[in-house]
Amino acid sequence: MDFEQVRNIIAESLGCDVEQVTLEAALVDDLGADSLASVELAMALEEATGVSIDDDSLAQMKVVGDIMNYLKDHSN
Repeated sequence: MDFEQVRNIIAESLGCDVEQVTLEAALVDDLGADSLASVELAMALEEATGVSIDDDSLAQMKVVGDIMNYLKDHSN
């Protein structure tokens, strides 16, 4: 899954502008993700990618780049 696809999922899930979603953007501070939004984002990413994201891993994801790295490392 490429960055454009992930960026669109993040923007849609968090209700932010696509332009705000950069690899360095902090999920909480920059994009406004709270715990519920983070869980919804994880579910949307799992559905789109087929990659399971466990709660511990989700808690470690602070910036968009963390999500990209996780998806890259755990994809088939």
